Amino acid sequence: MTGSRILSLGHYQPSRVVTNDEIAQLVETSDEWIRDRVGIATRRIAGDETVADMAAAAADKALANSGLTAADIDLVVVATCTSIDRSPNVACRVAAKLGINAPGAYDVNTACSGFAYALGTVDHAIRAGASGNALVIGAEKLSDFTDWTDRSTCIIFGDGAGAAVVTAAGDEPAGVGPVVWGSVPERGDAVRIEGWRPYVAQEGQTVFRWATTALAPLAIQACERAGVDPSELAAFVPHQANARIIDGIAKRLNIPQAIVAKDIVESGNTSAASIPLALSKLVERREVPSGSPVLLFGFGGGLTYAGQVVRCP
Repeated sequence: MTGSRILSLGHYQPSRVVTNDEIAQLVETSDEWIRDRVGIATRRIAGDETVADMAAAAADKALANSGLTAADIDLVVVATCTSIDRSPNVACRVAAKLGINAPGAYDVNTACSGFAYALGTVDHAIRAGASGNALVIGAEKLSDFTDWTDRSTCIIFGDGAGAAVVTAAGDEPAGVGPVVWGSVPERGDAVRIEGWRPYVAQEGQTVFRWATTALAPLAIQACERAGVDPSELAAFVPHQANARIIDGIAKRLNIPQAIVAKDIVESGNTSAASIPLALSKLVERREVPSGSPVLLFGFGGGLTYAGQVVRCP
């Protein structure tokens, strides 16, 4: 058995930028109100692109950054809750688009915690010897599930994808720490997409209270399992749900030395895509030193949560 590490990252966002002023033309709101409530200034909205299109674009970039080729990949895992087509799954569609031959391919649906769940399962697969090089992708097209007349939700969501190439650590120290994951199923309807023609619905205050009170101890547990003290973290990349939630968790972690990802300002809430999207941007801008510990923590629909400490590629 060997551990795993993130070799490279990549991300993709649609070209269309939707400002708060544009949202204010649809519902009674304002740029000031949105920034104050959730911290969002803009979000990206896809046109004809599908979840698979965006996932493949992010994965292609991650693969190009890795030095590997499609022939080296033996596992593709996609975290998403917004794929309209039930089958073939998004992972198989991505493999076909990138020319990956005969990989293990499956989707994970735990909504906003999806990428951390997917990364955890891939780490387990590599440790068990079932995979050597994997693509782990978070991709969402939330605009397909947004009620643009509902002020409580239409201000929040955006589209996009982020991807990581994960490989066996070999003789190097493991770069993906043990996952801490779980759920609160009895409160799972606090964030939901239901029905055949669904819209996203959520109980905002319920999610806010849960996230700002229950999650910091679980994030600290992820640090403990990785043998990393929170004071050693170079960055904290949580799910980009709400700027006030991010600030609340970061404050309880007491990590003033760490960069706290705030991609929500320019991208909105992109569910399972938000963590790899934000992390990829930090790495691309060289804001986090290679090899330094970074805490990832996803949470949302379910209510599910998952997190782990990774070493920055």
